[in-house]
Amino acid sequence: MKAVMLPAIALVATVSLTLPASAENPAHVRRLLETRECAGCNLAGADLTGAHLIGADLRNANLQGAILKNTNLEGADLTGANLKVANLTEAFATNAVLDDANLAGANLTNAKLIHASTIGATLTNIDITGAQIFGSGISIGGD
Repeated sequence: MKAVMLPAIALVATVSLTLPASAENPAHVRRLLETRECAGCNLAGADLTGAHLIGADLRNANLQGAILKNTNLEGADLTGANLKVANLTEAFATNAVLDDANLAGANLTNAKLIHASTIGATLTNIDITGAQIFGSGISIGGD
C-alpha cells in the first residue's frame, strides 16, 4: 500500500481586539504622575481622580473624556489641550492656563477656576454648576 502525503493545512486564527481609538497610553499616564510633564500625551479617558498635578505641563495633551475629579491642576499648563467631555468635578485649577483648550461638554461642577486663563478656549456646553470661577473667561452660558 502506497502512503499518500496530504498537504499540511495551517489554520490561522485571527483575533482582533477592538480598542477605543482614543484610549490612554499607560506609559503616558505613568510619565505624567511621576514627572508632571506630559506635553502632547494621549491621556484620553484616563482616570486621574485626585491626582496632584500642580504645575503640570499638559500642553496639547489629549484628555478627551478623562476623569479629573478632585484633581489639583493649580498652575498647570493645558494650552491647546483637548478636554472635550472631561470630568473636572471638584477640580482645583487656580492659575491654570487653558488657552486654546477644547473644553466642549466638560463637567466643571463644583470646580475652582480662580484666575485661570481661557483665551481662545472652546467653552460650549460646559457644566459650571456650583463652580467657583473668578478672573477667567468662563461665565454663565459657557462663553
